[in-house]
Amino acid sequence: MSLERILNAESVAIVGASKDPTKRGFQTIRTLVEEKYEGKIYPVNPKEKSILGFACSKSVSDIPGPVDMALIATPAKTVPAILEDCGRKGVKGAVILAVGFREMGHEGGLLEEQVVSVAQKYGIRIIGPNTSGMMNLKTGLNLVGLRDAPRGDIGLISQSGNMALTLITEARLKSLKGFSYYIGVGNESDIRFHEYLEFFRNDPGTKVILMYVEGMRAGRKFLQQAYKTSIEKPIVLLKSGRSATGQKSAGSHTGALAGISEVSRTAFARAGIIVIEKSDQLFPAAETLSGLPPLKNGNVAILADGGGHATIAADILSELGIGVPEFAETTCAKLKRILPGAASVCNPVDVAGGTDADPTLFADCADIILKDPNISGLLIVGLFGGYGIRFAESLGLKEEDAAHQLGRMVRKRNKPIVLHSLYASAKAHPIHLLRYYNIPVYDSIDIACKCIGVLGEYGNYLHSYHAKTNFVFDWGVRRKPAAVEIFRQAKREGRNVLLEHEAKQIFAMHGAPVIPDRLVKTAGEAVAAAREFKSDVVLKIVSPDILHKSDAKGVRVKLHTEKEIRQAFAEIMANAKAYKPDADIRGILVSPMAQEGTEVIIGTKIDDQFGPVVMFGIGGIMVEVLKDVAFRVLPISNASAKKMIREIRSYPILRGTRGRPPSDEKALRRLLLACSEIVESYVEIREMDLNPVIVHEKGLSIVDARIIM
Repeated sequence: MSLERILNAESVAIVGASKDPTKRGFQTIRTLVEEKYEGKIYPVNPKEKSILGFACSKSVSDIPGPVDMALIATPAKTVPAILEDCGRKGVKGAVILAVGFREMGHEGGLLEEQVVSVAQKYGIRIIGPNTSGMMNLKTGLNLVGLRDAPRGDIGLISQSGNMALTLITEARLKSLKGFSYYIGVGNESDIRFHEYLEFFRNDPGTKVILMYVEGMRAGRKFLQQAYKTSIEKPIVLLKSGRSATGQKSAGSHTGALAGISEVSRTAFARAGIIVIEKSDQLFPAAETLSGLPPLKNGNVAILADGGGHATIAADILSELGIGVPEFAETTCAKLKRILPGAASVCNPVDVAGGTDADPTLFADCADIILKDPNISGLLIVGLFGGYGIRFAESLGLKEEDAAHQLGRMVRKRNKPIVLHSLYASAKAHPIHLLRYYNIPVYDSIDIACKCIGVLGEYGNYLHSYHAKTNFVFDWGVRRKPAAVEIFRQAKREGRNVLLEHEAKQIFAMHGAPVIPDRLVKTAGEAVAAAREFKSDVVLKIVSPDILHKSDAKGVRVKLHTEKEIRQAFAEIMANAKAYKPDADIRGILVSPMAQEGTEVIIGTKIDDQFGPVVMFGIGGIMVEVLKDVAFRVLPISNASAKKMIREIRSYPILRGTRGRPPSDEKALRRLLLACSEIVESYVEIREMDLNPVIVHEKGLSIVDARIIM
């Protein structure tokens, strides 16, 4: 069901309405009146006849007219019965404020399940429980009780009422921007994040979506919807809990390394979401994206009235990946003609006192700079807005003139201007004018630079959108009958782990290069297999009960003579039995020694929020110590595979060091894509590990493989 009817409800019942000014049942009615809510207000309280002039009903079903939405401001245990009453009335939506549900443990979880069951029975959509409420600022449907929230074009979704209050207060005090809606998601028991995204995508009054997220119950659907939404409207998101690691799994290296931060950060970015790491940058980023065009080429100019600020800004922008390139010669020449001789006319520009007597020079310089074809935006840093305060009141009028020019310039050139000013907090009219023209002004250079950074990030995403994945799996279309039989046989035997040679067979079926091997039962068979390979060999224990072979001393390498092979066979068998006496030992795997190269690890796991993900990093025994790995939510594209490989800190090793040849990146990308295909083909797979994969100058070899069902 569309959320249109409930988020734009034309009538609302306040269940738990009260005459006590400290209660939400009173505050909400008062706020609806003050906000001039356009719809019908129905207080529900069996003990009262009227509240604030509105007649009270004993129950929702007693309300004389139709009801779109119910605000339930009563204790948790009363909610199921109230929802039953709402259902009989035909109510389509409910905001449940109460705590005491899933967030409180097992019993609360059972109560929440009961609430959802009743809601589904009657087709009621739930916001919450454990929510601060919701607001539609266009119609005055304010079910939060918060007064004077500024109206605007930013849609706000938050899992924290206090965080929402922080953002709304910041907008009121430091900006001319405001909000179209606020939705307190709460426990996300029914309506999920992706449904709110879809609503805001289609809402003409919302330009930017601002989110504070703690956790998601349908992460992959959220990514799929974000992919559709972000191409039309920017999404700005702060994710808390970034330091927590994902649930550890003893089954594979991948399970032990997939942390919340690594997976969610890259997943959000690939869906076009602007991820913010610091809370004080969250609203400024949304404010900037709601009023300014994105950077077209990631290059900006810095215009300053002091060298220190210019240098600091250049450093920060560089760290954010924003270019501060040289101007065209004509740009420098034009700046030189209007600025003092001591001015620096290269990028960054330092006016060297040229604006002290006439701040309109800022606008003149900006006009010249933004005509440069290699510059797609401008950051102004310093004292602008404070010349009338700092030097002479008469300069304030010239600053106002410059503000008008800068505002018109943004519209004419379709290039953004962001401003840092020491006087951003002052009530100066030039600052107000800039904000009127959607030019954001901040007293922090870091925040101003970050806003330039998000304009660059969003512009880059729009430019590369065609190469992104939509996060949709085409399950099972590439299944191989022989591979399906391997899974079935493992299930028949009660195993949830494929043996190494079985896993390699599946990879080979999907075109991945695996080292040949032979499963043998005796030392004599091992010797015969070694003769067949005509090379030094590796012997490895094969047992569904021994996942990490090296821990059981179940591996021997570089075996050449018959004596070495027979001795290694006997030692591996003895070690395995000592490590796990009741282990089901299927034999020993014999394979030729791999060609020398660089060891890497590739693995997949099922992330709790986003489903299947893939990991890549430098392999070997140090992978869990160094944790130099990259993650992506599957499926991945060739471009994503390339970025994964190149973003790890150890990438220079793959490029070749100390005379060693470079590794075959194309072969690595093909293998990553094969892993994506395999996971997409077999829903039976929970985790996979390829460790190590040895990458050569040309090609690669899968030395060890593990698949957990």
